[in-house]
Amino acid sequence: MSNDPVQRPPTIDPPAAARWAGLPPGAASPWLHEEVGRRMEDRLQWITARPKRWADWSPLRGGQEAHALVARRYGQAVPYVIEPSDALAAPTADALGAPWWSARRWQGARARFDAPPEEGVDLLWANMALHMAADPQALIATWHRHLATDGFLMFSCLGPDTLTELRALYARLGWPPACHQFTDMHDWGDMLVGAGFAEPIMDMERIVLTWATPEAALAELRGLGRNLHPGRFPGLRGRHWQGELRAALAASATPVEAGGEARISMTFEIIYGHAFKPPPRVALSGESAVSLRQMREMLQRGRP
Repeated sequence: MSNDPVQRPPTIDPPAAARWAGLPPGAASPWLHEEVGRRMEDRLQWITARPKRWADWSPLRGGQEAHALVARRYGQAVPYVIEPSDALAAPTADALGAPWWSARRWQGARARFDAPPEEGVDLLWANMALHMAADPQALIATWHRHLATDGFLMFSCLGPDTLTELRALYARLGWPPACHQFTDMHDWGDMLVGAGFAEPIMDMERIVLTWATPEAALAELRGLGRNLHPGRFPGLRGRHWQGELRAALAASATPVEAGGEARISMTFEIIYGHAFKPPPRVALSGESAVSLRQMREMLQRGRP
């Protein structure tokens, strides 16, 4: 990885990102987010570290079922829930807080909704959040602060090959961009190193979703995110535009397999990443300032 200053990813519209962050996702997390969370949870089998405390970043949209899978894997660990949006704090507590009569009370430690401990957690789990952040570098730095030394980050997000079909359709019709530009996994790796993480490992896969009708496709896409591109359509569109979009989607349908029905297809590039938080390195000079937390960690490790 390069140690050069990390270039910020393509700009998105911060007010639009803030509006999306506070919009309740509905009764259930999006299907794609749950599926990505399931696949990311399966990757935990290759990590030997056993966290005593872990935190789930914005799980209401990131995946409630995925939260349960991680909680079950680390049944003895204390789970914290971090919801950065005040508007989603109460719905998240309602969805993940186990009432006295729920079987979830007996499937591991109960989720805590207070602030994580000052010394940090051993695992920060962030599913499908990074690509919708107004300032992703600041978000990565926040995750770093929440982790304890030797703790690790597990995250997923959308990559640049996402929705190539929809972007091509918009371009063909002469419309503004269909979505903001997603960041390449190598750039995410550089940003992780720039934030102080070590040993980042990135990989990706593509998932293709298909739908029988334009209405079904648009309904699912609305639940997955919003177009945060600054150059997107500046205002609301009318019924004529919506009809044109549905007609174009229907015309793009092709048989998924030989002899099968024609379906609308969209590709999603899924990026997975994990990285560790190494011990703090403080460049000592004639006068050096370190935080109390850094001092504790250095003393515990016998460092000068």
